[in-house]
Amino acid sequence: MPHSPFPPGPTEWGQGRHGLGPWIEEYPDKPLPQDSHYDPELLEGGDHRNVVDAYRYWRREAIVADIDRRRHGLHIAIENFENDANIGTVVRTANAFAVDTVHIVGRRRWNRRGAMVTDRYQHLMHHPRTEDVITWAQDRGLGVVAIDNTPGSVPIETATLPQKCLLLFGQEGPGISPEAARNSLMTCSIAQFGSTRSINAGVAAGIAMHQWIRQHADLSQAW
Repeated sequence: MPHSPFPPGPTEWGQGRHGLGPWIEEYPDKPLPQDSHYDPELLEGGDHRNVVDAYRYWRREAIVADIDRRRHGLHIAIENFENDANIGTVVRTANAFAVDTVHIVGRRRWNRRGAMVTDRYQHLMHHPRTEDVITWAQDRGLGVVAIDNTPGSVPIETATLPQKCLLLFGQEGPGISPEAARNSLMTCSIAQFGSTRSINAGVAAGIAMHQWIRQHADLSQAW
């Protein structure tokens, strides 16, 4: 990873604002970086993007390339989500966990506002049908695990998830499709204790992703 001039931790919050201003104002005693991963426009005008400090002033392509070196063997598939905000939530969370790819099944177009610009750094792939993404995953040796609170499901809190894994989520209400259930290694549920029949699909995806992270990620490499 190229050298970053910033200490670990969210230093911008201590300044009471998001991001950093022009380099010359923030670091008057440091020469302007010349490394190719820096963006000259951001160095001149400031960087107020939603990125960790280590990526301040970096070009978007350089950030993606650096994350690509560290992406996990985890893929996420979402079936026909009706709520664009849920899609955005999944993409944003997948970016936070350095998920390899988010696979969107069904309609291609969705309002990306909920992703908070993280879709620029996260690999996305579209599949017309559920069977297409399942075939794609199986051809690449990914274990498909469906997430749904259905009879016979395995509690994700105690399940062992495959290291090379595709977590598959259905939309709120109908849940996963019969095609997804038939072709998954197992269906995992998330423990609930209140009155609601289900939790928000975007929240469920985050819980499941973090369970995989707990089992397989090298936590010493987290920001």
